[in-house]
Amino acid sequence: MKTPARPSCLLESRGISHWFGQKRVLHDVNVRIRRGEFLSLVGPSGCGKSTYFRTIVGTHLPRAGENRLFHDPARPEGEIVAGPGRDRGIVYQHYSLFPFFTAQENVAIGLTLDGTSMGHRFLRPFDFRRCEREHMERAADMLRRVRLGDALRLYPHEMSGGMKQRVALAQSMIMQPALILLDEPFGALDESTREELQRMLIELHSENQSAIRRGELPSLTLIIVTHELNEALYVGDRVVGLSQYWDWKSEGHERCPGATIVYDKPAPVFEVRDSRDFEQFKNQRDEIRDVVFEPKTPSRRGVHVVSENGS
Repeated sequence: MKTPARPSCLLESRGISHWFGQKRVLHDVNVRIRRGEFLSLVGPSGCGKSTYFRTIVGTHLPRAGENRLFHDPARPEGEIVAGPGRDRGIVYQHYSLFPFFTAQENVAIGLTLDGTSMGHRFLRPFDFRRCEREHMERAADMLRRVRLGDALRLYPHEMSGGMKQRVALAQSMIMQPALILLDEPFGALDESTREELQRMLIELHSENQSAIRRGELPSLTLIIVTHELNEALYVGDRVVGLSQYWDWKSEGHERCPGATIVYDKPAPVFEVRDSRDFEQFKNQRDEIRDVVFEPKTPSRRGVHVVSENGS
């Protein structure tokens, strides 16, 4: 039996601060994310969750601090995020699929654009068609992985909202990014569909755990932003709380310098067969609500944070 893999750090946010003019949004955000983690990011409305996401994606670089990605063991210092890259994928609440492409074609398009060119199409047509067939086969496999094997030839107008969101996730996953970011991906869906997609994420997390037990590195690392605490605790194996309601006066600030990390603790790990009994984590849910969302009792930084060594 192989020794279980020990996933290393994939992303580190070091002192991330951001502001727009006089408006301070983020202050000294520090997070380390291990390869294979499913991290749930929660926080009050307007606390800067989406802004933090954009600093990771690279579309909005932080005014201070840096995000580092660690892909190559030969470069232990990592690489600073300096812009968008295919090593990071993002899925938004409002999916954007090509309306005249089938589900399979929507998922394959990224591979086609990345691996071929107009010159390839016209100067090497037989090779282009071979590549196209391979891309479509990979897209079909990915759609089966997200339980859409029967919907390969459906167009977006023929799909439900949950099916479209699965296609959007498959679009991101097929490019094999090191990190996938989900920005309120299930917020516009009904409760039944939302539950179905939550269970799909549990399945993907179980695939990670199986890989680790085989001595392999997990293939999927994920950050999900959600305003729903039950969802955060159910689909994530760790919950991080970003909040503007912290005791910034004790650190000598005259006004709030922006939201920062006030909560960072492991979450229960579920299997697909487990009951969705949210009472199992009622105490942790209440703690998160008090620490992250309650403006009347500002928390001090570090008090509700568990370090990597468990302290």
